[in-house]
Amino acid sequence: MTPASRIRIIMTDHLALTRLLQLCSANLPIGGFAFSQGLESAIEQGWISNKSDLQNWVSTTLAEAMSNTDLLLLYKQRQAISQLDAASFANNEDLICATRETSEILMAEKAIGSALLKLLRNLEFSSGAATLEWLANHQKLSYISSFAMASYLFELDIEMTLTGFAWAFVDSQVAAGIKLIPLGQTDGQNLLFTLTQLIPKCVGHCLLNNNSTCADAAQSLGITNIGQSLTGLAIASSKHEQQYSRLFRS
Repeated sequence: MTPASRIRIIMTDHLALTRLLQLCSANLPIGGFAFSQGLESAIEQGWISNKSDLQNWVSTTLAEAMSNTDLLLLYKQRQAISQLDAASFANNEDLICATRETSEILMAEKAIGSALLKLLRNLEFSSGAATLEWLANHQKLSYISSFAMASYLFELDIEMTLTGFAWAFVDSQVAAGIKLIPLGQTDGQNLLFTLTQLIPKCVGHCLLNNNSTCADAAQSLGITNIGQSLTGLAIASSKHEQQYSRLFRS
């Protein structure tokens, strides 16, 4: 490999990293900061009152929901977009919505997703006619589907996409916990250090064996095997709908 070729590869990788950071940034104007995904209610009920409780809550969600449902659906949507498979994309979108266990969680999924989709239409980047058609054909989408579309437009590989999606979830939950419990900023950073160590394992749940890729595993997992059931999260979210005083929309 010539030095010039190596430099081009490094520049391409670094550009992809900056795009991933942009997509997962808390400054992305999609309103993610307004949703706690049931966390506010769990704190109101007294289920979560300190850093250790929050760590258990988020790590359980990562293991039981993110690994088994969200990341796998994210891959399938990215695959459908890459193959211009509109039928599979629509079916997967329906499944994503069906796996949101309460009206508030579904509302958050659609609100953030539609905001991201609107942002993508207004970003100034070059894209092919087929990609522009995908953007034009969808006015509202789930966050998972919109994230998959952003990943495709930003030319991110699937491992980066899955890792970034999981990291954005952890970051938003810790940020909400800092405000609601409340926690100090240092406690929040220590939580991020601890919880982000679980993300490779969470993404690695997609692997069939040490020589497989996330793409291989998600592709082999039947659509009927995807699902989640977090009773505590569903109860917390349902109670939040009737909570008298609240800072977050979910």
